Amino acid sequence: MNLSTAFCARTWPKLYPFLQTRFNESLARFSPDGRWVVYQADESGRFEIYAAPFPGPDAKRQVSGGGGSYPRWRRDGKEIFYVSDAGGLMATEVSQKRDEFEIGGTKGPIFGGMALGNEVPYDVTADGKRFIALVGTEQGSSAPLTLVQHWAAGLKK
Repeated sequence: MNLSTAFCARTWPKLYPFLQTRFNESLARFSPDGRWVVYQADESGRFEIYAAPFPGPDAKRQVSGGGGSYPRWRRDGKEIFYVSDAGGLMATEVSQKRDEFEIGGTKGPIFGGMALGNEVPYDVTADGKRFIALVGTEQGSSAPLTLVQHWAAGLKK
C-alpha cells in the first residue's frame, strides 16, 4: 500500500510514496515537530503501531505490542496513543533526541470499551489528560433505534 496521500504538497512540490510495501499501512500522523510519522501496519499479521522518521521510512520502530490501531500523538510529542486489539486506549511514552527515537513504557488501558469501526474512535486534548471517545454500551442499556424510510414523502403531506 502507498502512504503518499498523507503528506502535504505545499511542503514538497511533488508527492512521492512514503512507504510502498505489500502490507496495509494506514492512518499516518505527523509528530508535532514533523520529523516522525506514526502509522498502523499489518506486517506482523495483525495491526501494530509503528513510528518512522520523515522524510525517509528507514529505522522504523514498533510502538505497540499485542496489536494496535488508530495512532495519535500528544501535542508535545512525548506520548503516542492508540487502541489495543481488546478496545482499550493505550499510551506509550516516547522521547525524540536529534535523529534518535526512544520508546518508553506503555500505560493502559487508560479506559476500555472503545467502539471500533472505520473512523478514529477518540481524540485527545493537547496536554494528553482528557479524551473524547466512542464507547460501546452494555447490551440492552441503549435507547432503541428508529429507522424512518421514505421520510421525504412525509414532508409533502
